Amino acid sequence: MKKIAILGAGSWGTALAIVLVRSRQRHRVSLWAHDSDLAELLRRERVNSTYLPDHKLDEQVEITSDVADAMDGAQIVVGAMPSAFARTVYTAARVCWHRDITIVSATKGLEPATHARMSQVILDVLGEDAALRTAVLSGPSFAAEVARGEPTAVVVAGRPILELARVSGRHYIDPASEAQAEFAGPGFRLYTNDDVLGVELAGAMKNVIAIAAGVCGGLGLGSNSLAALITRGLAEMSRLAGKLGAKPETLKGLAGLGDLVLTCTGALSRNRHVGIQLGKGRSLQEILGEMKMVAEGVETASALMDLASEAQIELPITEQVHAILREGKSPAAAIREVMERPAKSE
Repeated sequence: MKKIAILGAGSWGTALAIVLVRSRQRHRVSLWAHDSDLAELLRRERVNSTYLPDHKLDEQVEITSDVADAMDGAQIVVGAMPSAFARTVYTAARVCWHRDITIVSATKGLEPATHARMSQVILDVLGEDAALRTAVLSGPSFAAEVARGEPTAVVVAGRPILELARVSGRHYIDPASEAQAEFAGPGFRLYTNDDVLGVELAGAMKNVIAIAAGVCGGLGLGSNSLAALITRGLAEMSRLAGKLGAKPETLKGLAGLGDLVLTCTGALSRNRHVGIQLGKGRSLQEILGEMKMVAEGVETASALMDLASEAQIELPITEQVHAILREGKSPAAAIREVMERPAKSE
């Protein structure tokens, strides 16, 4: 029986704790919360009323606010913290680390200060051995629906098998296949992938397009606008990801198109919610002040603009989202500017 430690007790970390109890494999599961008061509440009530209400945690899930306790004896560690805090959390976990731990990064976003993907943060903090044993989990997966046991398909990506064999020698672990085997359950299906770069970029970029989709909704625009936004948003995501080295098919799969459609259309999307409120004329500060959970796209927009500049790629939708978020541009003016761009072929 493997022990799996989940670092992050937000909605996604809590949902994954529920998934792992239901999975086909038997596990010991520990859930780490940064906030000691939240950890105590979870131990007492077994419900995360702050981030995932109405979903009970099994009594076998160990809950702690001590990273060392959470990781003691763990063979798999799941990173489910917001991207802005990933470096701090992995740094705190470093003293407990050993080279046989498999990491499953479930954070969708880029580090705001450095624009680093989460696998790059893991490499920086924990070193090459940890990076070789890292898998990235992404795809269309609202936490509440996963916790309810609704059928969900996601992707888990690790380095290519031949690369792992070459770098690690004969005795290597395929982290993506390990995660696939350990996490799979009646309502949770995982597909493996070897494009870590593409999966991580897609998981970050779709959040920005979802803000734009929300803006369209807040302005009262209809299905024509949303369909165009999703289609051109995917084209924009594919251009940047391809220039940075991702595989085109990744953007057409669960991590790309699948998660983009979910985040742009689903009522549970935090990024779409931010966009809707912006479209209605509310300020970003006011919107974020009311939210308990992080909308990763708010910080990711700036990071993508910098990456696009370095790669010399145009991201017209992201550019307008960034202008709305950081320059106070009106949503109506942003939509108009996108529509009035020079005509071109698809």
